[in-house]
Amino acid sequence: MINHLIAELCTYAQNAGLIEAQDHWFAVNALLEALKLDSFEGPGKVEPRELSEILSDLCNYAVEQGIIEDGITSRDLFDTKLMGLLTPRPSEVNRKFDALYAENPEKATDWYYDLSQATNYIRRDRIKKDQKWLAETDYGTMEITINLSKPEKDPRAIAAARNAAPAGYPKCLLCEENEGYAGRMNHPARQNHRLLVLNILGQPWGMQYSPYVYYNEHCIFLNRCHQPMKIDKSAFQKLLAIVEHFPHYFVGSNADLPIVGGSILSHEHFQGGRHTFAMETAPVERTFTVPGFEQVTAGVVKWPMSVLRLRCAEAAPLAELADKILTAWRAYTDEAAGIFAETDGEPHNTITPIARRRGSDYELDLVLRNNLTTEEYPLGVFHPHQELHHIKKENIGLIEVMGLAVLPARLKGELEAVAAHLADGSDLSADPLTASHAEWALRIKAEHPEMNADNVTSIVQEEVGKVFATVLEHAGVYKRNAEGQAAFDRFIKTLG
Repeated sequence: MINHLIAELCTYAQNAGLIEAQDHWFAVNALLEALKLDSFEGPGKVEPRELSEILSDLCNYAVEQGIIEDGITSRDLFDTKLMGLLTPRPSEVNRKFDALYAENPEKATDWYYDLSQATNYIRRDRIKKDQKWLAETDYGTMEITINLSKPEKDPRAIAAARNAAPAGYPKCLLCEENEGYAGRMNHPARQNHRLLVLNILGQPWGMQYSPYVYYNEHCIFLNRCHQPMKIDKSAFQKLLAIVEHFPHYFVGSNADLPIVGGSILSHEHFQGGRHTFAMETAPVERTFTVPGFEQVTAGVVKWPMSVLRLRCAEAAPLAELADKILTAWRAYTDEAAGIFAETDGEPHNTITPIARRRGSDYELDLVLRNNLTTEEYPLGVFHPHQELHHIKKENIGLIEVMGLAVLPARLKGELEAVAAHLADGSDLSADPLTASHAEWALRIKAEHPEMNADNVTSIVQEEVGKVFATVLEHAGVYKRNAEGQAAFDRFIKTLG
């Protein structure tokens, strides 16, 4: 049985292009060592199977033999170790990528994305578990995702992490030191991780794909030095340099302040990919010109958040104007609109920028952000408000800003229960799964007299999309009414 599994994995690796035929015995012996075996007898021809099935069976064997404990984290650490033995070395990956890039940038990223899936760095079997649907809103077609691909930590892992001594290596999940790292109970294994080496404006940067892809070719560009996120002129220049290097990708940055920023503010990084978000297709409502930047087309985007869109044939003027807008916004206070640049010395204003190419032109979307908190809104004034927390309570980062909701895993069971109660008329408030949704669900029922067992799920999903649009409206610093847009124009006038 174990010989057959080893043969299956080696055959998979060869078919996937991870190893060549002449690497066969080297790979077999590496796997024997990991599985604490000292001999191998080839089973002959093997039929192809899904990688996840082969790895699951190998983990089962490792559990039976006492090599690993039976838990999700232990299994992840072990199957990553096995795949790391079959993954090409970083130098080999970079040489292949560079050669393909010289032919065509898209060809290079296609190959690298396929590699990242073939090595199981991107766990395709888990990504498939995510629930996804589209929802029509006043701002276009939003994308809704319930994230089910990140495994829940098992009790053994939680206990082991609690008892483990603090570790400072790698410094964070993005550091280049993760490449090839064996991992531990509180840090994922990365033996199958390969980082592309890039030069961005003379600085050492890297590129990788996200192991939890939320959209097509979801990638991360990261500074190879561990330094904090900072939105400034150089950030705009780097974003524009990246889309010059990869014109088929967009790239954006989370903001650099808590609440409105990303989950890892300690390490400078951007996120990109080959995907068209609803915000990209949203139209410009009104245009304006900033003196000294007549070559730049500027306008306000029809979007629930407050977005300025800049477009120019050259990158340099875009970075200059974006820096001018950022500088003005950092210092801007409009008490009538509830916007304060700082309180008690704490800065509140920043920007979430997104860069892309429009044909040969460069385009920058600048999303104005503010992280002010008050007694009424302790999680943030420009953050999902309490009445929406039954759907979305977490911070609104770059991906959601652009129109893709990343919702918590709890909603899978909760929304299924909501649909079931609405279909049979049972009490929503009596069920712990649906009690927090009861008021919202009853309102849906009143607004949809056509609801029945056949269409209830699609109606609930449609209404979740509307909630997400409202979430983004709450996160917008200027509201989508006459008063809010007049306040938006007051800020634009300060630009000259």
